[in-house]
Amino acid sequence: MPKWVNRPEGSNWGDFGEDDQLGTLNYIGTQERLAAAQEIREGLAFCLSLPLDLPGKLVLNPRRKPPRLAPTCLGSTPYINYPLSETDPLLRDVLSDDQVLLSTQYSTQWDSLAHVGALFDADGDGVAERCYYNGHRADVDVLGEGGEEGHASYARRLSVAAMAQTAIQGRGVLIDFVRHFGMGRTIVTLDMLKDVIKAQDVEIRKGDILLLRTGYAEALQDMQEAPDPDRLNATGAVLDGTDKSLHEWITQSRIAAIAADNYAVENPHTDPHACCLRLPLHHHCLFKLGLPLAELWDLRALATALAARRRNAAFLTAPPLFLPGAIGSPVTPVATI
Repeated sequence: MPKWVNRPEGSNWGDFGEDDQLGTLNYIGTQERLAAAQEIREGLAFCLSLPLDLPGKLVLNPRRKPPRLAPTCLGSTPYINYPLSETDPLLRDVLSDDQVLLSTQYSTQWDSLAHVGALFDADGDGVAERCYYNGHRADVDVLGEGGEEGHASYARRLSVAAMAQTAIQGRGVLIDFVRHFGMGRTIVTLDMLKDVIKAQDVEIRKGDILLLRTGYAEALQDMQEAPDPDRLNATGAVLDGTDKSLHEWITQSRIAAIAADNYAVENPHTDPHACCLRLPLHHHCLFKLGLPLAELWDLRALATALAARRRNAAFLTAPPLFLPGAIGSPVTPVATI
């Protein structure tokens, strides 16, 4: 069990229990799921995942590689179009069986709470140590190479497996920045966010998952044959991670998670001399609150359908892979209206 005597200012460490691994996903209970199910009125379902080989030709993060499919093998024999027998007339089966090498956060994804930590003096000894949400520690709960047999990285705590076990079903609430701001790059402060919420008559409840449509993923899909990084960098709204009032609003709203169709939800700091965090919203959400973030979702079709019906909410099912130890996960979210 993690031990800490200090918790970060503005955090909720310990509020859900000393060993909590779910953070704000705790806000989604049976009543929240039952209420979310009331958003199903027509039985129309929408896949919110990009093809997992996008962004394809465009490199968003040089550390993350596109998926590589390969056959499984028995010895040196690949099992693709493999006949079980070429001589026995009674054995007519032909088998194909594959495997994948996949960066878990290359395309449509969840960040686990082990994705972003911070240097923080949690144990009160005057020395900042590497730790994560709720005081979980680097090299104890989140391990590197040699820390877990057979794995070069392994989150014993805070992995996507804990998220998967909750099933992540609830009310997804769409905030359509494209409809309000257009497709250009806009840095959205809390006041601007409130303007959109009011203009689109969005109701936000405890346990909701915010779905932020910015247009970024749409541009990404549309330009794959001719990728233009400069145009993409000028596309779509991003939350202003430096806006402290936005941090407080996220805390007080008691939302469960944020899923966006852009690359990082927020506008990353690019000034190398800026103090002290390159991703301050990730710090607030993942490290302080245990609020999961998701990126590169495909919200275009859902947004079109909801706008036509003058609605902004759907029943959302979006569990990550139940992959013990994983720090991120591909996801195929489904919204039903």
